[in-house]
Amino acid sequence: MDSFNDPEIEESVICKSTQIGGTEGANNMVGYIIEQDPSPTMIVYPTIDLAEWTSKNRLKPMVDLCPKLKERYHEGESKLLELQFDGMFIALSGANSPSSLASKPVRFVIMDELDKFPLSSGKEADPRKLAIERTRTYPTSKKIIKISTPTRKANPIWQEWESADDQRRYYVPCPHCGHHQTFKFKQIKWPKESTAEEAQATAYYECEECKGMIMDSHKQTMIISGKWISERKTGTRKTAFHINAIYSPWLKFGDIAYEFLKSKDFPELLMNFVNSWLAEPWEQTDVKLNSDLVLERQSEYDEGVVPDGTQLITAGVDVQRGYFYYTIRAWGTSMTSWNIAHGQAETWDQIESIMNYPFEDRYGNQYQVNLCAVDSGDRTDEVYEFCVINQEWAVPVKGSSRPLQSRYSMSTIEKVDSKAYGMRLYMVDGGQYKDMIAGRLNRPNGTGSWMVYKGCDRDYAEQICAEEKVIEKKGGIEVEVWRPKSSHAANHYLDSEVYAALAADLLHVRYLQFNNKEQQEQRPKPQPQSNFIKQESSWIQQRGRWLR
Repeated sequence: MDSFNDPEIEESVICKSTQIGGTEGANNMVGYIIEQDPSPTMIVYPTIDLAEWTSKNRLKPMVDLCPKLKERYHEGESKLLELQFDGMFIALSGANSPSSLASKPVRFVIMDELDKFPLSSGKEADPRKLAIERTRTYPTSKKIIKISTPTRKANPIWQEWESADDQRRYYVPCPHCGHHQTFKFKQIKWPKESTAEEAQATAYYECEECKGMIMDSHKQTMIISGKWISERKTGTRKTAFHINAIYSPWLKFGDIAYEFLKSKDFPELLMNFVNSWLAEPWEQTDVKLNSDLVLERQSEYDEGVVPDGTQLITAGVDVQRGYFYYTIRAWGTSMTSWNIAHGQAETWDQIESIMNYPFEDRYGNQYQVNLCAVDSGDRTDEVYEFCVINQEWAVPVKGSSRPLQSRYSMSTIEKVDSKAYGMRLYMVDGGQYKDMIAGRLNRPNGTGSWMVYKGCDRDYAEQICAEEKVIEKKGGIEVEVWRPKSSHAANHYLDSEVYAALAADLLHVRYLQFNNKEQQEQRPKPQPQSNFIKQESSWIQQRGRWLR
C-alpha cells in the first residue's frame, strides 16, 4: 500500500504464494482509489468468468460493508463488470476476452494472477500489453499493479520480478538475537525420519544467525515487527515484492513441513508446493528420458499379469486411420502404476475384446479395465458410436490445441445428428500428462513410480520417449512445450498412456488408499501361472506378441 502511494513508483509487482492476501491487498488499493483518489480503474483477471465471480462475491460485498465506499457507489448506473462511483468507474475484465479489454482510458490497472493469463486475447495481442495500453492517457500518474503466484522462470511474474528496479523481501527479527532475516523453507526443522504428521506436530524454525528455536507463538510478533528491505536496487520506477506462505498467520511451521513431506515424492505435487507455498518458480531438472530409462522400469511381473497392490485398471486408445494403438495400465496407491499390456488392434471388435479381457494377478484374482479413454481426433463419428455402445467403460477424449489450467476439461458433444449428442467429451492437456510421466519415469521402481512389465519391448520404449520438451516463444513469452524429437518419430504409445492417465484421473486415482494389512494377509498363496497367451485367437498373435 505504501508503494501504491509513492509517486516515484509506476509499477508494483507482487510475486506471492497462494492465500497470502494478495487479492485482498489489491481490493484495499481499490478501496483507497474510490475514497481518496477517484480515477478510472481496470482490474484484469485470467478469465471473464472469474471477473464476474469477483464482482459478485468480493468487490460488491466490500463496497456494501464499507460506508465510505457505499456512499460513493452508483448502484443504478452500475453493471456486473463496470462499477460506477463518484468521479470514476471500475472495469472488470478477463484476459481471455478481447472486448473486455477494449479502449477504456484508465489511470490504474491491476492484473491479478498474471501467470494464468492466456498468451493472447482472441485474435488480439498479449492481454498484458492491451491492458497497459489503456493507461496512455495518464503518462505521469498511472499505476500498474501485477500480482501472481509464479509458475516457471520463463513466465510473466518471475520475469517481472527479475526485471524490477527494486526487489524487496520481508525481513523479520529473531525473538532471541534480533537478527533480521527472511523466512526460508530450509530453516524449518523437524526430526529426521518423521512422518508428515509427526513433522507437523514437531517442526520449528531455526534462526539462521543464533540457531535459536523459533516457535509458532513467536511468529505474529515477528511479522508485526518486520519490514520490507531492498535486496537489489537500481531505481524505483518498477518495484517488486516477494512473499511466501511461511509468513501466513494462518499456517504453522509444521503445516509447511507436512505439505512438503506429502508432496516431495510426486513431481506434480512438488511443483505445486514450490509454486503455491514457496512462491518460487518450478524448474524441471535435466530429465533423463530415453528408451533405456523406460526399460529400467521393468517390474517383476510378466506381460498381462496384474501386479500386487492394483486397485484399478485404465486404458488409452490412440485411433489411427486403419488401426489402433492401445495401452493398459494398472494403478495402486501414491500414483504407483504398471503398464501390463500394450499393442495394436485392427478393428473396434478387437478393442472391445481387449478391454473386456479378464486379466489375472498371480493369485488368480480377475480384473477388467475400469475405464478406457478413446482418442476422438480421428474417425470421430466411429469413436462416438463406440463410446455410446460401451459407455459404462469407454469415454471419448480429444487433445486440446492450447494449454489448459488443469490437466483436462469437460465439454459436451453437440453434434445433433450423432448418437453421442449430449455425451461428455474430455479435452486433455497432453503436455501436463507428459510432464507427469517424465517425472515419474525418473523415480526408481517402487511407490510412486511409472513402471512397465518384465520383457517390455524396445518399440514401446522408443515411442514413450519420442518427444522432448523445448522452449518456444509465443506472443513474446517463453513457454515449454513437448515436440517430437524428429519428424518421423512415432509417439502413439505415448499418446495412449496420456489417455490412460486421464482415465485414471477421472477415477480419482490420487485418492486411492492402502488396503488394510488384514486384507492383504488373507490373499491366497501364489499359484503357478497359466500360459497367458491364448492360441485360439488369431488376431491376438499378430507380430509374435500378445495382443499385437
